[in-house]
Amino acid sequence: ERPGSDSSTLREEGNNHFKAGDVQQALSCYTKALKISDCQSESAVLYRNRAACYLKLEDHTKAEADATKALDVDQGDVKARFRRAQALQKLGRLDQAFTDAQKCAQLEPKNKAFQDLLRQLGAQIQQKLSSTDSRVQQMFKLLLDSSAPISDRQKVGKAAQNLVVLSREDAGAEQIFRNDGVKLLQNLLDSQQEDLILSALRTLVGLCTGHQSRTMAIVNEVGMDRLCGVMGSAASTVSLSACHLIQVMFEALTEGMKKEIRGKDEAILPEPSRELRSMLRHLIDMLPASSVSGAGRDSAINLLVKQVPRKSLKNPDNSLTLWVIDQGLKKILEVAGTVPEVKGGPLLTDNTPMSCSVLLNKLYDDLKSDKERENFNKLCEEYVQYHFGSSDMESKLRAIQTVSVLLQGPSDVGNRTLELSGIMDAVISLCAAENITHQQVAVEALIHAAGKAKRASFITANGVALLKDLYKKSENDRIRVRALVGLCKLGSAGGTDFSMKQFAEGSTLKLAKQCRKWLCNEALPLTSRRWAIEGLAYLTLDADVKEDLVEDKKALQAMFELAKSEDKTVLYAVGSTLVNCTNSYDVEKPDPQMVELAKYAKQHVPEEHPKDARSFVEKRVVKLLEAGVVSALVCMVKQESPALTEACRECIARVILALVERQEDRGLVVAQGGGKALLPLVSESTDRGKIKAAQALAKITITSNPEIAFPGERVYEVVRPLVSLLALDCTMLQNFEALMALTNLAGISERLRLKIIKEKAVPKIEGYMFEEHDMVRAAATECMCNLALSTEVQKCYLATDSDRLKLLVLYSGEDDERLRKAASGTLAMLTGEMPELCTRIPDTTSHWLEIFQALLLGESQDLRHRGAVIVMNLMQADKSLAEKLMESEALEILSVLAKGDDPKQASIQKAAQRCLDLATEYGLIRSNEDGVNGKTM
Repeated sequence: ERPGSDSSTLREEGNNHFKAGDVQQALSCYTKALKISDCQSESAVLYRNRAACYLKLEDHTKAEADATKALDVDQGDVKARFRRAQALQKLGRLDQAFTDAQKCAQLEPKNKAFQDLLRQLGAQIQQKLSSTDSRVQQMFKLLLDSSAPISDRQKVGKAAQNLVVLSREDAGAEQIFRNDGVKLLQNLLDSQQEDLILSALRTLVGLCTGHQSRTMAIVNEVGMDRLCGVMGSAASTVSLSACHLIQVMFEALTEGMKKEIRGKDEAILPEPSRELRSMLRHLIDMLPASSVSGAGRDSAINLLVKQVPRKSLKNPDNSLTLWVIDQGLKKILEVAGTVPEVKGGPLLTDNTPMSCSVLLNKLYDDLKSDKERENFNKLCEEYVQYHFGSSDMESKLRAIQTVSVLLQGPSDVGNRTLELSGIMDAVISLCAAENITHQQVAVEALIHAAGKAKRASFITANGVALLKDLYKKSENDRIRVRALVGLCKLGSAGGTDFSMKQFAEGSTLKLAKQCRKWLCNEALPLTSRRWAIEGLAYLTLDADVKEDLVEDKKALQAMFELAKSEDKTVLYAVGSTLVNCTNSYDVEKPDPQMVELAKYAKQHVPEEHPKDARSFVEKRVVKLLEAGVVSALVCMVKQESPALTEACRECIARVILALVERQEDRGLVVAQGGGKALLPLVSESTDRGKIKAAQALAKITITSNPEIAFPGERVYEVVRPLVSLLALDCTMLQNFEALMALTNLAGISERLRLKIIKEKAVPKIEGYMFEEHDMVRAAATECMCNLALSTEVQKCYLATDSDRLKLLVLYSGEDDERLRKAASGTLAMLTGEMPELCTRIPDTTSHWLEIFQALLLGESQDLRHRGAVIVMNLMQADKSLAEKLMESEALEILSVLAKGDDPKQASIQKAAQRCLDLATEYGLIRSNEDGVNGKTM
């Protein structure tokens, strides 16, 4: 009996029930058959048949799902495609149904049922379009009727919402656009009613998404003045919606330009169109405008960060950055130098200074030559000198504040402005000012200057005493918390080196305790509490501080709440603190010989704190998980802010990797959204951050069900980062974990296997099959075993110009059981799916018979089963192979295996018996009445 015949019998039963009209019974047979079917093509037929049952029972969602599973195996299965088209039609997804019906008609042009369905769908789509047309007209009428009574307000709001829904479908968007809808949307934008303005913005998003010509028309017709006005409004939801629309417009215009030049050399990007420059000019003009809200200003900065610098340094054209520096650097510095407490400047949020630093840094990094950088420096120096040279105090403060922002952004430029004559002296003397605002600006500048190597020694000499004085004597907590951070920053120079303590023993713990106290003090302004986390980011380099912090649940929760708050500038400090607590920073272990030499030469040798040992770190991770660290990290990743820099993303990736280190913690991390949070981190982070995020994805994919951890389409996004770990510059552990994770994915569906193949993973996996390390070699072979379910990979084994097949046969005879299982499993599957491979096996090695006999005698049941199936496939494929096998000891072994009566070994017994039956059919052995087989030769 062939394997899978039980499912075949059930399928036949199901077919008979279906013909007799007993759909429920047929459904039950197909479902049972699917549970035991181990053949892919058999399962595909069962899914197709079950889809027919679901269609009869009017469960169209399940019918569509089953037909799709059948098509995953065979795209040319016309019956499955027709059934899916019928299900999609009933589900109202007419466009998709039409595509399927069209393919059916192409495959079988004379099939009347296919032609009828195509005609029906064509008519339904036409009807839907004309009803869309009349719905658009109706909505417009309602929205334009200014004389409508107040009682119709609800109807108007509903009509505006319907427009949003309509604009998301391409047909609807086209109808709105063609019916002069843009004019109507302008009226809604000017309506002063928040709900109508939001609907108009969201409808415009639908019209512009991915559509260059419509976007150009809308930029010109609606005008950037109007859109920037809406974005600058005080209502934060309206402001954010307008920002999202402008982002969509930028994408539509730039993507459209790329499409036109696809296929040409990527370096020759066309000049950004007139519309793009006009949009950027409006954003630059918004920056210093006093009428613009703080949130609107942040949005404008955020858009400039995203749109101006080059996405890739391979593109040589940085003309947009040069243009923005020329047109707008002074306006950006205008915002950077604003001190919120001084009246008369533009409105800022807590995030604005940090966003300015990020924008200035991005622009500076995008410059290519010393001449361009010199020009940038000169413009900044002139701006600072102009304001510092003024006699009034507010101008001087503006100059110092600008230096502060530059030091946090392009620090080289910041350092040069700090060197300007009189600036540093002014900072030092203002630290003792009576006026709290003046003092605060000066202390912050001193802190930002402290981290920069050029000035560090000068500041250590002059600043420590000054900051200590402020910390002890100031009556204002806002000043004290900042002075404390300055001390922490200067005191953390030893990093994690336990023996390089800057402070007297115990004072680090006292400072940290004060930071935790301020962090939990809700009476303090948010910005001051943020500085308390900045302090902890430095102090947690000390393991005693880490231990105290994780024990203080109130402080942890206050920190996580701040991480989720409106103030995004806190993100990096929270990230750094968590990296320190989880020890997820990179530590270079010194070479023992060098350490001995250093001791001999009386040089300093770094020491690790005893509480940084692995057992302590694991306990800290558990405490952080209990306090809710995952939801805070998930929230941090979602922040749309320039403050979420690549370095900040790297911190988050490092922390999540540390959290999933222990297998038992992974379920919790996934359940709270940690898996999904990693996906944006693998594409937008530093190179190191991307690797850390990919490794965390691998760990999750190995132990969790990937379809639950990454639901829907997300599971396909996991493939590329995993393949990126199959690189020589990654560690052996990262290679191994990536192979294990890909094995898991490859076992799920044909679509995932095709995605892995498309990412060019197969040659890399084959490379690792030659790896010296046993575990890596076995993991690569297991991965190949699952990928070989795909016809694309099977074709590779048909090629006669490679040793792929030979490698599998040889590996089936290796000592490492895991490798043998993987290799023989792949062989069992390939020889079953492609009988033409069987005759090539004797040419791979003269030891082939011994290898397969050893499998039949294997210690584990799995090996014996694989051996029996391979022998069965060889005998089924070719009589001469069957002869060679029956002449060897295989006959005796198979006779013993076929007699076994252990139910656990039924599958082995069945395959062995099939081998003996084949030998009897070929006349190679005769069957005695008492069941003993004898040779006929």
